[in-house]
Amino acid sequence: MNPGGAPILLSCTEIAKSFGPTRALVEASLEVRGGEVHAILGENGSGKSTLVKIVAQMQRPDSGALVVTPRGRSLGPAHRTVATVFQEVLVVTGQSIVENVWLGADGVFGSPLPRRAKRRAAAEILHRLCGRELDLDAPVARLSLSDQQACCIARALVREPDLLVLDEATSALDLQTRDRFFDLLRELRADGMGTVFISHRMDELLGLSDRITVMKAGRTIATVDRLQATADTLVRLMTGGTRDERTADRKPPAIAGRPVLRADDLRLTRSSAPIDLALHAGEIVGVAGLEGHGQERLLLALWGEGAQSGSVTRLDGTKRVDRLRSPRQAARSGVAYVPRDRRKASIFAPLSIVENFAVTTLRADTRLGLISPKRRARRFRGFQERLAIRLGRQEDAITTLSGGNQQKAILARWLATEPEVLLLNDPTRGIDHGAKNDIYDLLRGLAAEGAAIAMLSSELEEHLTVMDRVIVMRENSVFAEFSGDSLTRENLVSAFFGVGEEVPA
Repeated sequence: MNPGGAPILLSCTEIAKSFGPTRALVEASLEVRGGEVHAILGENGSGKSTLVKIVAQMQRPDSGALVVTPRGRSLGPAHRTVATVFQEVLVVTGQSIVENVWLGADGVFGSPLPRRAKRRAAAEILHRLCGRELDLDAPVARLSLSDQQACCIARALVREPDLLVLDEATSALDLQTRDRFFDLLRELRADGMGTVFISHRMDELLGLSDRITVMKAGRTIATVDRLQATADTLVRLMTGGTRDERTADRKPPAIAGRPVLRADDLRLTRSSAPIDLALHAGEIVGVAGLEGHGQERLLLALWGEGAQSGSVTRLDGTKRVDRLRSPRQAARSGVAYVPRDRRKASIFAPLSIVENFAVTTLRADTRLGLISPKRRARRFRGFQERLAIRLGRQEDAITTLSGGNQQKAILARWLATEPEVLLLNDPTRGIDHGAKNDIYDLLRGLAAEGAAIAMLSSELEEHLTVMDRVIVMRENSVFAEFSGDSLTRENLVSAFFGVGEEVPA
């Protein structure tokens, strides 16, 4: 028991977890008491979700101690006392609402609860969450996304868990359902249930939590009482910096040239705020934000794909060149897009390095209906030297290259089209530091030659050292924009969590 008298339901001590060379958790400790909502706060990659999956027994720690103590019961396995709701809406669309609520609860020998009791429990919780009665026999596919997530929350609550883990579970809820859920959580907290709460909304964390643990780079940095916590203090704990923190090796910001791409009244979803944005020749614009807030959607929309409304226009200064309505039209207008997942979206595994490179230049490499291997090899050789692509032979399979050199080959493919606008979706993700520096040098060189570059990056340091200007995405719209002296670590992290005034781009 802790000094306040509430039992300790969860105790994690010095948990460590690695995935290959990546250390997701280095030294993470967490204590959750009965009758409290305990929030975990951290940037992308801080280790929050890994810790949650270990608590939910979805992953095993490499080292450290994890103890789950049921309230008022004999000690049992954690999976009997812990229920987890994730950000992803996990429903079986071919089944009914009540079947989804009780999914996985019956076990090998069936449920001890009679069918009528199960329906009554599902109906009561769903009514509390959705604010209305639902037809329990209706297919769950007919429900809105918010109501489907309410079914996932009900699935956890009908088990009457001692510890409820919410891993960004509120992100799919509409505001009314979220508020009803929070009211229910407060009642369950008063009954002694413990809750681990992860959210990227600072107002939710400060409004609901009793204590907040801050994580950074796989470590738990501090645990603070909500009454002593403010948005500013939490951001400073996450960043370890102060308001005037600057990055020493920041490159001087470029002087923006003529506008070459413009988005007007662009909506990424039906409910998101419109975006007005311009990319200029000679600048590198960072696209930042917490995972899932519309960064990738923005890049795709600028490429002519997926926007709900609005327009994207290719410009030459003030002169309109083309309105982009599809990726094919964007490519013809000198706009190139490099996807995030090179294995699934960029690499043709059966083909050689040079064949992968040449898929965008087939017409230029063809004479009289036949591909000229010499022309193709000569073209690739130039990019190989420029990008420092390390390989054996051009004819080797592209899968023989390291991840960094694969990414360089994909970049070379699109640079061969001589684009004026380059849209990059996390191009340095998962590659070594040497390859990263080669790509940074390449991008700076392209910008110096007049290219406009928009680069989504999940690494804060890249925004601080590579970009001239950074826009922060939140809830599928531009929340803030920083450049020059305002481009600091703390300003970026504050904007990630919706702290500070919204600044339209």
